[in-house]
Amino acid sequence: MPNAQRQNSALYKLNRPTNQLTAQQQSIQEQVIQFCLANANAKQATFLIQGAAGTGKSVLLSNLFKTLQTLARKTPTSPLYGCQNYLLVNHPEMLKLYKSGVTPSSVLLKKDFQRPTTFINQAAKNQQSVDIVLVDEAHLLLTKPDPYNHFKQNNQLDEIQRHSRITILVFDEQQVLKVKSYWQQQQLTQRINLIPHQTAQLTQQFRIQAHSSIENWIQAFHHQQVLALPHDPHFEFKVFADANDLYQAIRFKNQTSGLARMLATYDFPATLNDGHDHFVETPTFKLRWDRYQPTAKTYWAEREDSIDEVGSVYTIQGFDLNYAGIIIGPSVTYDPQNDCLVIHPEYYEDQAAFAGASHLADPIAAKHRIILNSLYVLMSRARNGLYLYAIDPALQTKLLSL
Repeated sequence: MPNAQRQNSALYKLNRPTNQLTAQQQSIQEQVIQFCLANANAKQATFLIQGAAGTGKSVLLSNLFKTLQTLARKTPTSPLYGCQNYLLVNHPEMLKLYKSGVTPSSVLLKKDFQRPTTFINQAAKNQQSVDIVLVDEAHLLLTKPDPYNHFKQNNQLDEIQRHSRITILVFDEQQVLKVKSYWQQQQLTQRINLIPHQTAQLTQQFRIQAHSSIENWIQAFHHQQVLALPHDPHFEFKVFADANDLYQAIRFKNQTSGLARMLATYDFPATLNDGHDHFVETPTFKLRWDRYQPTAKTYWAEREDSIDEVGSVYTIQGFDLNYAGIIIGPSVTYDPQNDCLVIHPEYYEDQAAFAGASHLADPIAAKHRIILNSLYVLMSRARNGLYLYAIDPALQTKLLSL
């Protein structure tokens, strides 16, 4: 595969060789291996890996799992030889990506990768306990029963720990997108503080190929602040007055650089699996939401036809783009008097994301956090350029003034 194509391949990024991990990633991988060896006979232990979007969490976890499976299946001298290990991920597109990396010569098997509910239900049915379970996107684990996803217990992390001796979690509180998986740092630490545990933090930004001012701007926006637009010669940060002009710019970038796609906040009607197309619309722009294709072999942004679609937060979470064109819908507005973003949960079309919020201590704050988290996920996808258009006139005026 030519180098340019490899850089645009999600599979290549996920299957990066160990010698291409950073010193920080290699150090954390070694810490996890040593933790597993030290707790090889423990009843329960947890290693927590944290990091913001784009810090290489999934890359590290993929490499780590391959190393553990090599020890478990190919290294008779290792104390971990014969261990039964699994990697779990809730995101169906990420699960597809992990499984696509399995080859006949690999130490990995497709059955090693499962969704959390599948693993939990099978383990409960068979009264089974395994050795090591790695969980990617642990912030997506359910914190309450969810009949739609066939989860009847109260908390997926509790159930995973019940059926594994060592649990390795990758977690980012800023990427929680639903009340039914509403994690806060305190909830997580309470669950691991009473057992042998260790934590590590990934800090180096890999996705956003720019000065830290770009990431700082996105983080500030996530906290409802609109800062002066940063300038970096290596990163294109643009605000468009017309959504169709933005789309044409994304199409051009897709032709010249690849992996350029349209994204939008979940502020436009959509119904999953109803057999109909649904559209993201502005006065000058109309494009269908991404079509759900569970049998597609490649992930959404690598399909040629997805340039004619708009991806949602659920489509793109966990993946990279070279250029992201984002339409910010009416749930996010701007207050000129107080110079801050204002969040309107009533305009958020994914009302299912708020199911169960009334049982939380502060339902409104939770809804605001979910919308802001979804915006953060969208904005943190781009490696080389971020293009914005806002539906709210006040926010659009503010962005253009920057």
